[in-house]
Amino acid sequence: MRRIFCLLLLIYSVFLFAMCSDKNNPDVTKGIDQEPDSIPSTEQVKKAFEINEKLGRGINMGNAFEAPSENEWGNPWKPEYFGIMAELGFSHVRVPVRWETRTSNTLPYTIDETFLKRIKTVVDEALKNKLYVIINMHHHDALIADPVGQKARFLAQWKQISDYFKDYSNLLLFEILNEPNGEITTNIWNQLLSEALEVIREENPSRIVLVGTAEYGGISGLNQLKVPEEDGNIIVTVHYYNPFQFTHQGADWAGDGDGKWLGTKWNDTDIEREAIHQDFQLVKDFSQKYNVPIHVGEFGAYNKADIKSRERWTTYLARWLEDQGFSWAYWEFSAGFGIYDPNKKELIDPLVNALLHNSIPEPGAIKRTPAYTSDFSTGNNGWKLQQGGGTGSLERKNGELSIDIKDGGNNSWNLQLIKEGITLKKGKEYEMVFTISSSDDRSFSSYIGMNSEPWSAYSGYKSFSTGENKQKVSHVFKMNENDVNSARIVFDLGGKEPCKFILSNFTLNEIEVIPNE
Repeated sequence: MRRIFCLLLLIYSVFLFAMCSDKNNPDVTKGIDQEPDSIPSTEQVKKAFEINEKLGRGINMGNAFEAPSENEWGNPWKPEYFGIMAELGFSHVRVPVRWETRTSNTLPYTIDETFLKRIKTVVDEALKNKLYVIINMHHHDALIADPVGQKARFLAQWKQISDYFKDYSNLLLFEILNEPNGEITTNIWNQLLSEALEVIREENPSRIVLVGTAEYGGISGLNQLKVPEEDGNIIVTVHYYNPFQFTHQGADWAGDGDGKWLGTKWNDTDIEREAIHQDFQLVKDFSQKYNVPIHVGEFGAYNKADIKSRERWTTYLARWLEDQGFSWAYWEFSAGFGIYDPNKKELIDPLVNALLHNSIPEPGAIKRTPAYTSDFSTGNNGWKLQQGGGTGSLERKNGELSIDIKDGGNNSWNLQLIKEGITLKKGKEYEMVFTISSSDDRSFSSYIGMNSEPWSAYSGYKSFSTGENKQKVSHVFKMNENDVNSARIVFDLGGKEPCKFILSNFTLNEIEVIPNE
């Protein structure tokens, strides 16, 4: 399973956008947070867009080579897997690789030769099956914990990998690092990726390289990603697992050890589809602004979710991503999210059909009953600004709440906009809808949760990016706890540079869904 990643992803969703330690590293971040002076021309990026189109539909060979050892997670790679992928109609395979445990800890940081040959065998088998193949650096725990101290080792690893595969065709792609997080802040990541790219370009001047985002590879990290200037051979990659309590229900390594998320459905309603559109708006804007193609390197739903919901979610997401011109790689082939049962040697047909054959159906019907509404036309309606390490001020004017963030502190919870006294009923489904804007491009998060320790979220955490233009955001969740009449709505505004955040209205609807079967 995607053990460490998924646990970290959940931690990230709780402490979303809390990374502000960049300002404590002035030598590392100097000059990185400016807009690029030059954006590659259409001619320069032509090959990258063409290859991204050829990547098309892909799948991850997960839980094999990114494990500490190939057999440790019970899903070793088998050569026949690539033949199955190709026969089904996939165009590429992404191969996550943990180089860290196969590399010496001292200079010259040598990668084990036997392991390099093993990965060469994997790449050759993919190419034999006419699959594009992406190899990456996955689960580099030492680098995540100490990016300054481990940088030389990281660059030495890429030097060896790029030299070893330098004579391969453009059917082989590199991905610099999977889901940078921890001590790899956004600005540090911009520096690391730039230096790694320089190393790769020494022997691979025109190879396509995938660049992901900090903040666990998620969409929100695009706000701070700086694609190296004038390098037209880059594809930007993001990962997507929203709504997390649906895609990771029953996954104990991801925080659902008590199974509270079990039974969460994805019903393919207009509001659920709209949430996807809202999440990816930043991706579309980024692609257009910086003239780079987009690859969605991971998306999937764990096998504890009901198969009908998994099929609905996967169908809609795969077809919609294709409509946007994005390539994608499903997570993953033959483990807990997979489309193939290696024990029975059988395909899981609903997921195969969802990825490769299904068309988008009509959305499921929905009935809404308002449970709480704030329009701020006559007052603050009990909303307040809680300052716990950050500072700011709240003002109501023109039917809006305007929060002047003066100092966001170091963490997302250091400054919070809160409304208490919300009633939620066990087993009911709800929709949060609100309109927001900000004086500068920013990413924030919101949730409905407990009004006392441990302050857990009933709704899961909804991240969103915003700017000067008002946008409507929606989030659907199921109340899995007992009835409460003291829940609180929270907007986490901390961990940010000074700006203004504006909330125009907020509605909580109780919903009844009639899904398409």
